Amino acid sequence: MAQPVEQPLIAALDIGSSKVSAMIARADETGRLTVLGTGQRESRGVKRGFITDMAASEFAVREAVELAERMSGLTVEDVWASYGAGGLVSDLANVEVELGGHAIEQADINQLLQAGKDAIDKNGQVVLHAHPALFTIDRAQGVHQPIGLHASKLGVDIHVIAAEPAPLRNIDTVIRQAHLGVRAIVASPIAAGLACLSEEERELGVALVEMGAEVTNVSVHYGGMLLGLHSIPLGAKDITNDIAAAFAVQRRDAERLKCFYGSAMTSPRDNHEIIEATQIGAEQGAEPMKLTRAQLMMVIRQRVEELTNEIEAALKTLGFTGPVGRQVVLTGGGAELKNVADYMQGVLGRAVRLGRPKQITGLPDAHSGPAFSTLVGLAMLAASGRGDIRDIAGPVVKPSRNKGMVGRLIDAMKGGY
Repeated sequence: MAQPVEQPLIAALDIGSSKVSAMIARADETGRLTVLGTGQRESRGVKRGFITDMAASEFAVREAVELAERMSGLTVEDVWASYGAGGLVSDLANVEVELGGHAIEQADINQLLQAGKDAIDKNGQVVLHAHPALFTIDRAQGVHQPIGLHASKLGVDIHVIAAEPAPLRNIDTVIRQAHLGVRAIVASPIAAGLACLSEEERELGVALVEMGAEVTNVSVHYGGMLLGLHSIPLGAKDITNDIAAAFAVQRRDAERLKCFYGSAMTSPRDNHEIIEATQIGAEQGAEPMKLTRAQLMMVIRQRVEELTNEIEAALKTLGFTGPVGRQVVLTGGGAELKNVADYMQGVLGRAVRLGRPKQITGLPDAHSGPAFSTLVGLAMLAASGRGDIRDIAGPVVKPSRNKGMVGRLIDAMKGGY
């Protein structure tokens, strides 16, 4: 009996503004992942998702990957890395080919997808993702499997995510200086969405709010695909900095105050609960400063209100203004602030749930929270394959530029049905 072929290792690397986390996993023949090792280090040299110090970033990447390698007893050669800084651009292209009425064959689909390559030229920007979505045959829209159907015209909608080349080159350089290859750089909202959204949510319409340390990414999913995204240069670290500035404490103490006593919802008891904190420059043995939880809450709420208002504005910009029932999923490290989902639900006037990554065999409990959605999503994407139009070889045919099914989906979403 033949031995099963061992699948290649998958290494995921999430370079954030507060932490760098790595995961080594392996998929079986069915695509099921098993986590073999994880590692995490404090992020250095990253500001608002952009690399600002090559040497510091390289050191953090090297350490996080080495920790994962030590845990797994394995060595990795290349990684799937995330990119979650501002400047991500989401666009849609439609391509169409004439068939003449014959039954659609795989060769016709291949020709169509080859035609799509020319449609994803982003004028100097780097295309991170170019995913074929729904097919159209003549007047029938939203066709998932067109093979065998007769049609005069066959079309497909392609969802494209692109970014400016310089920040991506910096990430690529940092990883390569850590003696690792780069398999792909993945837009963070794609990975996080794969990790914590259900297929049904993505079909019916859902907004994913990925609240990181210094960047919050808002992405809208509808009809099974990501339709638009918007980056907000604010995150959980801003709350920590506000606490540090307001009470003159070190950032690590401000982070502790936020995690242990902080919440997005106030309570009448807050005025009576006393919290102790050590101020910067306090002499050894000096009495700690005393403040009420209400004072701490006032600082936290100001920033949470600002961020929620920015999220609400982003949702309107993206056309996510339909029925109240359309859901928001909140993930990322900032989602771990107590009661933040309940607070946003009240302000946004729609259901908000916490998005945790799907369970993977061997995933440590410490990595099962919202802060690790992108990391888990990277591994899931690597195991499933990119499904990217650029992986298809062949000549390029000039695409048509009509609105396409996805354009009509957006119009439908904005119309609230």
